[in-house]
Amino acid sequence: MKTALLVATASLSAVVYAQQQTTIKGEVRRIDLDKGKIAIKQDAVSDFKLPAMTLMYEVNKGLLNGVKAGDKVKFTATQQNNRYIINEIKVDN
Repeated sequence: MKTALLVATASLSAVVYAQQQTTIKGEVRRIDLDKGKIAIKQDAVSDFKLPAMTLMYEVNKGLLNGVKAGDKVKFTATQQNNRYIINEIKVDN
């Protein structure tokens, strides 16, 4: 019984680690609407253990209305199995 509980706890921890969410500020560098991707220059993101960089995010095309290259943005993103997905994005000029 203890082994099963330990395995279940370890599995739950892996699920929590595999999907993290955080809010980030950055500047839009480019948008590829056809592929549903956006490149954003951002400071270091400690929640994702990333240094300052320009990172390509996946994004639902509908979230990009009114967002263009050069805009300062604030967004909520999820890290899921080495993928970075934007859940919300707002222009923050």
